[in-house]
Amino acid sequence: MSRVVLFSTSTCSWCRRAKQYLKEKRVPFKEIDVGRDPEAARDLVRKTGQTGVPVLKIGSKWIVGFDRPRIEHELERLQ
Repeated sequence: MSRVVLFSTSTCSWCRRAKQYLKEKRVPFKEIDVGRDPEAARDLVRKTGQTGVPVLKIGSKWIVGFDRPRIEHELERLQ
């Protein structure tokens, strides 16, 4: 399993920004489109209580929204 997972939808502009950011930083990640995967959407709500995206899981930490400082902090911890 990837150490970085991005939960997104195809219509979410913040999801596109998060994806672009990870690509620019050359961070390998797995993307899960919760708009196309209802089971993943239910699982995300159970684990985070959130229905909105983007949500990133970096290592064991969950980050709701495109919170660049928290994302950078957690990515540094992975190294």
